[in-house]
Amino acid sequence: MRVSLFAALAALTFAVTGCEKKPTTTETPKPVDAKPADVKPADPKAVVDAKPAEGDTILLGEVGSLTGSEAAFGISTRNGIELALEEANAAGGVKGKKLAVRVYDDQSKPEEAASAATRLITQDKVVAILGEVASSNSLAMAPKAQEAKVPMVSPSSTNPKVTEVGDYIFRVCFIDPFQGFVMARYAHDTLKFSKVAILTDKKSAYSEGLTEVFQKKFTEMGGRIVGVVAYSKGDTDFRSQLTNVKKLKPEGVYVPGYYQDVALIAEQAKELGLKVTMMGGDGWDSEKLFELGGAAVEGSYVSNHYSADDPSPRVQDFIKKYQAKFGAVPDSLAALGYDSANVVIDALKRAPDTSGPALRDAIAQTKDFPGVAGTITLDEKRNPVKPAVVLKVEGGKFKYVDTISP
Repeated sequence: MRVSLFAALAALTFAVTGCEKKPTTTETPKPVDAKPADVKPADPKAVVDAKPAEGDTILLGEVGSLTGSEAAFGISTRNGIELALEEANAAGGVKGKKLAVRVYDDQSKPEEAASAATRLITQDKVVAILGEVASSNSLAMAPKAQEAKVPMVSPSSTNPKVTEVGDYIFRVCFIDPFQGFVMARYAHDTLKFSKVAILTDKKSAYSEGLTEVFQKKFTEMGGRIVGVVAYSKGDTDFRSQLTNVKKLKPEGVYVPGYYQDVALIAEQAKELGLKVTMMGGDGWDSEKLFELGGAAVEGSYVSNHYSADDPSPRVQDFIKKYQAKFGAVPDSLAALGYDSANVVIDALKRAPDTSGPALRDAIAQTKDFPGVAGTITLDEKRNPVKPAVVLKVEGGKFKYVDTISP
């Protein structure tokens, strides 16, 4: 069914600024055309997009959750990508051409992500795809990119299966086996926990992957997992699960979920008198966590990709530029979006041409690339080897407490 542009923009604005109501019908993802200079940071529907002038523009594609349950992730990532392309174009572009990106909103749904990837490949003819953030969405997109031999670079999908799809699929973030190990070691060695319960999202590849690794590593270290309790993404009442967790009497609860669910879980745990330390992963990283969870998330610990407290000039320069453009301190999703775009830009400069095979080979050869979320060297499985940070929720923000290397 066709929808007018005005109606589509109005619907997008409502979806982000109002409630997270799900549409009753599924439509083909549509981009919103805007020149980079026209993008307003406060407008969540705005897209860095330009119709490529014949022969003088290199067009990239991006798929992200600009509405839906992971909208904060998609918007931060989009902002980071926008900043990277803006800087590259200001420096002269690549091979004498300007860079543009066509962005599609997948509404936080795997089926929409797959549809968007297909459209970028078959209709928009992009040279590479950036995205997705959520592992389940990336897993829906990756086979499309692999089959078409269009390189795809995920900024922050941590499930190992994403790059296992094929040799055209890359990422710039660490993977779950490392992230799960980081929090297991911190829980055991630093927090001195011997008994931990896990609350896992059974509908999320991300959550299930972290659960498996944390459980295995914590047990190997001598700790005991007293129970694994499941919930489903989008649930609003977790009291039954939390009551079961409380009966297990854990010292800590590992919740490898996304910020919206985590905030509700923390609030309801507090209501039920479940007074234990909560732990999680990079899926917690959003300002929305503090808005929705408030005091209930205080004292929790998470593994993450970078810390805004990092004093390195590279990180602080990025933060300064991001704040000037978007009026906020960038989270790790913004940093990884920025890094993913810059890795592709760097590869485009080194590749002999912009064909899929040439660009794939150039990305695969990425070594010691100076990312803001860590130096990036891609291994033979197209994953970067890089450290993780542990952050504590304190005073309504994430505070750096430790760095753990592979």
